[in-house]
Amino acid sequence: MSQPDTGAEKTPARTAPTVVVAGGGTAGHIEPALALADAVTRLRPDAKVVALGTERGLETTLVPDRGYPLELIPPVPMPRKPTAELLRLPLKVRDAVRRTREVLDRVGADVVVGFGGYVALPAYLAARGRTPIVVHEANKHPGLANKIGARLAAKVAAAVPGTPLPGAEVVGIPLRHSITSLDRSALRAEARAHFGLDPDAPTVLAFGGSQGARSINEAVSGAAQTFAEAGVGVLHAHGPKNSVAVREFPGAPAYVPVPYLERMDLAYAAADLVLCRSGAMTVAEVSAVGLPAVFVPLPHGNGEQALNAEPAVHAGAGLLVADEALTPEAIAEQVIPLVTDTERLAKMSAAAVGLGHGAADETLARMVLEAGGHGDGN
Repeated sequence: MSQPDTGAEKTPARTAPTVVVAGGGTAGHIEPALALADAVTRLRPDAKVVALGTERGLETTLVPDRGYPLELIPPVPMPRKPTAELLRLPLKVRDAVRRTREVLDRVGADVVVGFGGYVALPAYLAARGRTPIVVHEANKHPGLANKIGARLAAKVAAAVPGTPLPGAEVVGIPLRHSITSLDRSALRAEARAHFGLDPDAPTVLAFGGSQGARSINEAVSGAAQTFAEAGVGVLHAHGPKNSVAVREFPGAPAYVPVPYLERMDLAYAAADLVLCRSGAMTVAEVSAVGLPAVFVPLPHGNGEQALNAEPAVHAGAGLLVADEALTPEAIAEQVIPLVTDTERLAKMSAAAVGLGHGAADETLARMVLEAGGHGDGN
C-alpha cells in the first residue's frame, strides 16, 4: 500500500565535506593551514580535513598533534639558480603530482586549499581540472607555487592588500582560536608559572621562528647580564637544532631558554615585549594579541619580512631593527629601555588593536566550503 502524500518535501541527505590542506615545510605555512582546519571543523563538525606534507617538514609533528591525518608526498623544492637540480625538476613534479592525485582520489577531496611552498605546487597541479582549488597567500610578494595555483583556482585569498594575484580577496591570515581569543592579562600569572618566569618582572619573549635564528640567539644570550642587571626576565626559544649557554645570576629574574614553544598563547601572555623575526604569521599573531614588538627581518630573500612589519611599525606597535644591527649593545640601548617603560608599552599595545583580521580563519573556511560545494550547509 502506498504511503499518503503529506505534501512535505524530503530533505536531501547532508553530505560531509572533505577538505585537503597543503601547507607543509615551515610553521609559517603549516599554522595557517591548521587554523583553517580548526575553523572548518567548527563550522562543519562533520567535515573531514586531511593535510598534505613531506617527511622532512615540521608537519610530521604539528599536524598529528592537532589531531588531523597527514598524507606524505614527495617534496618539490624550487631551485633559485640554474643547477643540475633544475634539470631533474620535471620528473620530480610528475612523480609528486601522481602521488598527490592518488591521495585526493582516495580521500574523496571536495576542495584543495594551498598556502604556498613545496607541498602546494603538486597539490595544485594534481587538483587541476578535477577538484576546486583555493589559494591563500600570506605575503605581499607571492612565491612561484601560489602564482601558478592562482591561475587554476576557484578562489584566491590574500593576507594583505596589493598582492598581485588575480581576483585576490583580502581576508588576513588564519590564526588559532587560542590566539585570537587570548586575554594576556588574565593568563599572565599562569603563563609565567608555566615557564618558570618571575611573576612580576618586565619580561622579553625572544624567538626566531620555528627553527630559531642565530643572530637573535647570539644577541639575546649575549645580553644576559644586561637583562639581569636591569631586572628583566627572558623567555628565549632558540630552535630545536640550536642551543644557548646562559650564565645564571642569583637574585635576578629568570632567563629561560627553551628549544621550541608549543604553547605560543602562554608565551605571548607571559611577555611584555617580543623580539622576533617578522614572518607574516608572526606579525599577524603578535598584532592580534596586542604585544609590542621589536622586529628583526631576515636579511635575505626579497625583503618580504620587512614589508610584513611595516603596518605595525607605522602604527606605532613595533620597532624595526636590521639583522646586522642586532647586537647585545643594541639590546641594551633599545630593548631594555622599552621593556621597562610601562607607559610606552601600553601605547604600543593599543596601537596594535585593529591591525589584524581576527575572523580570518572562519572567513577563509566559508570561502573554502563554498568552493567545495558546501557553502549552503549541504
